[in-house]
Parts: sequence; C-alpha cells; structure tokens
Amino acid sequence: MTARRTRRRSAAYAALALGLAGSLALTGCNSTSSKSKKSSSSSSSKSKKRKIIGGAAAGAGAGAVAGRHVSNCNLTTARLQFSQQTRPQGYVTVRYQNSSSTLSCTLYNAPLLSFNQAKTPLPMVKPGSGHLVTLRPHSTAYAVIPTTTPAALGTTQKNVAVQFMGRSEGSRTTGSPVTYDFAEKRTTISVGQSKVTNWYSSLSAAKLEAGVG
Repeated sequence: MTARRTRRRSAAYAALALGLAGSLALTGCNSTSSKSKKSSSSSSSKSKKRKIIGGAAAGAGAGAVAGRHVSNCNLTTARLQFSQQTRPQGYVTVRYQNSSSTLSCTLYNAPLLSFNQAKTPLPMVKPGSGHLVTLRPHSTAYAVIPTTTPAALGTTQKNVAVQFMGRSEGSRTTGSPVTYDFAEKRTTISVGQSKVTNWYSSLSAAKLEAGVG
C-alpha cells in the first residue's frame, strides 16, 4: 500500500513540474512577442514622423520657389535692337535681350513705341490678349511691326521713344521712356501707319502674329 502511494505521489509531482515548466515557457514567449511588437510599432511611428516632417519641409521649399517674384525687364537702349526687312512682306523687328547673367525678367503684352515724338504709341496687332514672356538670363524676346502696305511702310524715322507695358494694356512700367536714335545706332527704319505685335520668345511667333511669317 505504501509503495503504491509513493508511486502516485511521484507521478503527481512530475506532472505538476511539467505543467509549471510549460506555463513559464509560454509566459516567456508572450513577453518576448509583446516587446517585439512594441519595438516594431515604435520604429514605424518614428519613420512616419520623419517622412511627414521631411515632406512638409520639401513642400515649403517648393512653395518658396514657386512664389519667387520675377521682376519687370530693365529698359535700356543697349538691350534694344531694331532692324528692317523690305521685301513685299516687309516688317520691322524689335529685339530685346535680357543681359543679366543671373536673373530672369518679365515682358508684358507689346512694347510701347512712339516714332519721331508721336503723341501716342503704335497700337497693338492683337489687343486684349494679356500676353507675357518670362526671359531667362541672356534670353531674347521679339516684337514685329508689319510694313506690308505703303501706308504702313511710311517714311524714314529719326528715333523712337520706347517704354514697356505693365500687366494691363493701359499701364506702363515705372521709369521714363528711353529714346533710341537710329542715326546714332547706324540703322535705317521706315514705319508709317502700322501696329506692333506682342513680345515673343521666338521671331517666328512674332512674325506669325504680324501676318508676315
């Protein structure tokens, strides 16, 4: 009887020991898994924060570039040039160069040209277009005066007062007009009752608007 009880007790103790060992093992696994999940969650959260902060900074930089103001082009006779083609589809070319090596500038609509101290400048070929050209450093813009009829060809001009137009056709940029003297520049220009095109970044586009392209 005593031997049987001893064996039963031994078996019970063994079973209890196995159960405790299993419980401890499960507890250790759960603890490790929980720590791993917390660590993963923390890393993911930090990564997201970095991305959001980085994205915000990039957006702010892009906005600053996009909002950067481009000033009006600076008017001087050194940056202007006039030339004339006298073929049947004749025209006068007005050429302007942005001679800055670092800054872009903007030209609005058409140049204001008053030949031989005329009270009013030449009208536009295409009024109301709201046209503008932004010139990069050392880039060139063109406007064209068609002289396809005797009245438009007119007579030889001595000089022209030049001014740049503002955003609206009735406005002018600040500063007085500059006078371009054709004899001083060794250029012969004949213009009569004609009109002038908008500024364009290519001569072909200006000629197309003038109807001489």
